[in-house]
Amino acid sequence: MAADLVQRQVAVIVTPIGTVTVLAAKKATTTIPIVFSAGTDPVKAGIVASLSRPGGNITGVNYMAAELSAKRLSLLHELMPSAARIALLVNPANPIPAETIAKDTEVAAETIGRHIDVYKAETSREIEIAFAALVRDRADALLIGADPFFIDRRVQIVTLATRYLLPTVHFLREFAEIGGLMSYGASDFGRYHEVGVYTGRILKGEKPADMPVVQPTQFELVVNLSTARAIGITVPPSLLAQANEVIE
Repeated sequence: MAADLVQRQVAVIVTPIGTVTVLAAKKATTTIPIVFSAGTDPVKAGIVASLSRPGGNITGVNYMAAELSAKRLSLLHELMPSAARIALLVNPANPIPAETIAKDTEVAAETIGRHIDVYKAETSREIEIAFAALVRDRADALLIGADPFFIDRRVQIVTLATRYLLPTVHFLREFAEIGGLMSYGASDFGRYHEVGVYTGRILKGEKPADMPVVQPTQFELVVNLSTARAIGITVPPSLLAQANEVIE
């Protein structure tokens, strides 16, 4: 698809979500401007040379979805300090963020004396299998690794977590809005807005190489109290005080 866009000689290629898409666009062209939105460190992923000076024909937004895994673990620990077995679900078909999330979460878990069991799923059926496995393994809580595929399957994931009475922390508020227990991350609206602003500036003549990669400065914690009651969890007042939104 990226190659097709290059053949059409479009003015700008926009990849609004995911690391895989921007890497495909980068492989397809070194001349057409590319504006990306990715949840993984774009320098480590090989998308840009640096955040302040991207270089080449690419710039965009790093919304830090993968890089916030340690913070989500911290929030989960505050919610359930007695949880000993913590599960992490990642998508192996998207290896760069999956590896980053697993590594960062495992390092953060060591600091609080916890162990992370990593489960993998890249299809709807594998999500079902992963949930069955982590329940069989008696996981006390679950972290959902940031991935576009999991956004598409958020209803399935939230439904399974509720069915198994499993406290779960997600990476986007859209999960909490449909019944997920808790979410922490940057605003989707904010990053898409920044992608649009950068695209407009490029269409007016600015060069991607001179436009620093945008990173969010504000993050939102959303807690769904209705779900907490449904799965028998009491959310500490200290955690509710941090929440940007509490869903009743």
